[in-house]
Amino acid sequence: MTSGEQQDPNQLHPRPDFPQQDQAHPGWTGPMDPPPDHGEESYRGSGLLDGRKTVITGGDSGIGRAVALAFAREGADVLLTHLPEEEHEARATVRLVEQAGRKAVPVLCDIRDEKQCRSLIERAVSEFGRIDVLVNNAAYQMSQPDGISAISTEQFDRVMRTNLYGMFWLCKTALPHIPAGGSIINTTSVQAYKPSPHLLDYAMTKGAIVTFTQGLAQMLASDGIRVNAVAPGPVWTPLIPATLPDTAEFGKQSPLGRPAQPAEMAPAYVFLASANASFITGEIMNATGGTPLP
Repeated sequence: MTSGEQQDPNQLHPRPDFPQQDQAHPGWTGPMDPPPDHGEESYRGSGLLDGRKTVITGGDSGIGRAVALAFAREGADVLLTHLPEEEHEARATVRLVEQAGRKAVPVLCDIRDEKQCRSLIERAVSEFGRIDVLVNNAAYQMSQPDGISAISTEQFDRVMRTNLYGMFWLCKTALPHIPAGGSIINTTSVQAYKPSPHLLDYAMTKGAIVTFTQGLAQMLASDGIRVNAVAPGPVWTPLIPATLPDTAEFGKQSPLGRPAQPAEMAPAYVFLASANASFITGEIMNATGGTPLP
């Protein structure tokens, strides 16, 4: 899938210290230093997802963009969601998908709204006829170093509705259109197991995603639909300068001593979506740079 040259993971991508950088939410790829790697120059497909029809929430940037690029280079068509302020980012992802020779459908969608979630699935079925892979990747976080008293009800509600309600509504609405052999892949986090106090509400939702994934996998096993999740550690995406106060040492705490690049997450999603993972369901694939998780 990627270049066959063997490389030391410690030296493969930039290591902190990074320049301190701050952005307004939701953050943008262009100003980031170093620039994120989505696999533009490195990812090589091998037909693992030929003809698959896929939906990726939060596909405009970061992990979502890397997954969209990898899926397309593996032969999949991609519908991806974005917020209004992320339209420019989404266009960049669309270009990558189309350059791979696959269909790209960007959809403006705020998954905090149930009606928009239903409309999103209707659009996917209209475009593709079915959904082979649903990737619930969109998420919201905002650091609150001053503790639980600093977490407003508005923030708490936004985190819950983005990270949990949207995932629930999309799965519920999409299931009648996912055939046997299809799969759902959710994005959880190292935060589900090792919560950072300043990300209390976000970490809570990521723990819930683990439980949801394991429960839904059992529910759908007899239908031939697999449900898995990926648990990234620190990943260098626009969400970081937009939501964390200190970017200079981001990722240094991982045993590999650096954050992952989005391109390093994408192969996990490809594997879980492919027939190579046919006996894998209800699993959490940890991609944490060496941080041990249960």
